[in-house]
Amino acid sequence: MAAVLKRLILQTVKSENNCIRRCFGEHLMQKTDPAQLSLIASAPRPSYLPHAKAFSTAEDTQAERKKTKKNETSFSNVGRKIKERIIHVLDEKGNDLGNMHRAEVIRLMDERDLRLVQRDAHAEPPEYQLMTGLQIHKERLRLREMEKAQPKAGPILTKELTFSSNIGQHDLDTKNKQIQQWIEKKYQVQITIKKGKNADEPENKTEELFNQILQTMPGIATFKSKPQAVKGGKAVMCVLRHLSKKEENTYKESQGTQKRDTLHKESRSEKESNDPHQ
Repeated sequence: MAAVLKRLILQTVKSENNCIRRCFGEHLMQKTDPAQLSLIASAPRPSYLPHAKAFSTAEDTQAERKKTKKNETSFSNVGRKIKERIIHVLDEKGNDLGNMHRAEVIRLMDERDLRLVQRDAHAEPPEYQLMTGLQIHKERLRLREMEKAQPKAGPILTKELTFSSNIGQHDLDTKNKQIQQWIEKKYQVQITIKKGKNADEPENKTEELFNQILQTMPGIATFKSKPQAVKGGKAVMCVLRHLSKKEENTYKESQGTQKRDTLHKESRSEKESNDPHQ
């Protein structure tokens, strides 16, 4: 009897649950658009949730700055994507066409089969130039060569050389060649000359050796630091460096002036010797 009663209770509960599901489903069907139900039914269920990218305004701003800097430094055809409404225009020969509307510039590009490149983005209004494809190619090559010619910033290496003041002339010539090679490669050369143990050696012999070394490289090297005593006065040290561009130009100008003065003196002496009245 108890088993029969338990079975009737389970059937009643099951019937009520089925009724609730059926009624609730009909209610959803009435309230929901069929098109939405179709999309929901067809949407695939991901097996996992993807990780959301962290929000970072600093990274985005840095990326935008890099992109902007790259675009400003690159020399390329802008095409029809002219952001400014009014721009200052130069033609392919460098003639100033003045301020123009971008629609007029595009018309000139189509008529003459020209490209448009940005010359100065910071001008007001920004400056552009009409150029041929060949002109753009040549300008890129020129800018590339200029970039290669610019010295790359970096630490200046120092070479060190030590020898005795009683060095022989042959060995000194060999060391002079080595020093000159280092200087031409833009190295700094630290030279240390140890004083000889010979009591008869002149006091200024080390200074004479330094001057002799420097005289073998006229227009190339100069003292970065003058000779000074080190190691308790047992040695003398100096540092040589390559001349700067300004110093090289000054040296060339002085040599040219000396040469002209010499020629002028020789010419005047020759005239005086040929003058019969003297």
